[in-house]
Amino acid sequence: MSGSPASPAALLGAGLLPTPDDYEEYWASALDDARRHPLAIRREAVDTGLTAVDVFDVSFAGADGRRVSGWLRLPRHRTGPLPAVVHFNGYGAGRLDPIDDLTWPVAGFAQLVMNTHAQGGGSTGHLLDGIEDPYLFYYRGVFVDAARAVDALRSLDEVDADRVAAIGNSQGGGIALGVGALQPGLAAVLAQAPFLTAAPLGLRLAANGPWLELRTYLEQHPDRADTVARTLAYVDGVTSARHATAPGWISDGLVDGICPPETARAAAEAYAGQVTLREWPGAGHEAGATADRRGALAVLRERFGVGAGLGLG
Repeated sequence: MSGSPASPAALLGAGLLPTPDDYEEYWASALDDARRHPLAIRREAVDTGLTAVDVFDVSFAGADGRRVSGWLRLPRHRTGPLPAVVHFNGYGAGRLDPIDDLTWPVAGFAQLVMNTHAQGGGSTGHLLDGIEDPYLFYYRGVFVDAARAVDALRSLDEVDADRVAAIGNSQGGGIALGVGALQPGLAAVLAQAPFLTAAPLGLRLAANGPWLELRTYLEQHPDRADTVARTLAYVDGVTSARHATAPGWISDGLVDGICPPETARAAAEAYAGQVTLREWPGAGHEAGATADRRGALAVLRERFGVGAGLGLG
């Protein structure tokens, strides 16, 4: 009679994943390949019925030159280049609706919401796609798309290229941490309840959510654990945090069963730049919700230097 499968935490090791020796070369190669393609930004105004915010359906060339779509939102009354956020959503969410989440343009910022590749429209995420090969892994392309989203945003006449921040929640928080490692000169990185972070801890502690997809996979394929660990190490939020340069804001809910607070805490402890960790007692995956958003807005206003002018009419 066979024994029970080893636990996923044991399969990936009890500690945090080490940074791969070729981390910088891995990402430099991926970004160089993408930047051989012109951004070729396309934009088309969307009739949303909003009177204070202009919304555009935009796309640009991402990983391997594939088209990456998003919503560009701009405050309608503007007179000069704006500070801006590139925004990444949670697992499976895509870019959502053109009138969702208007906090940032209403606050006076340009906002580009990236449509995470093949997500949205009721789809699930793609955590297991290419998990056995770092060069084929789904999130390699997603991180490149996200870095190119920063390039695209910085290239717009309406945007102050020196005042761009990366923000995201859950999966989007993990992507934002990744962008913070790959894109120099960001004004800030804000990661709310970041997924893809501290994988061994997430696998051991998560009660629900995407980490369970990988836990099941590893229980079924324990012989592939070392390969999976190597792949995840390139995108793990802790690895990204070790390469951070922009000031960071990381938040978590202390009863989050999807991205346990220990994972966000590990990213904050590894963060190479200035960082604030905001933990919310009693909060789950919403990580403070509106109160956390207020804190994030205050951070961005400070980092963008609102007193220096937002370019609003």
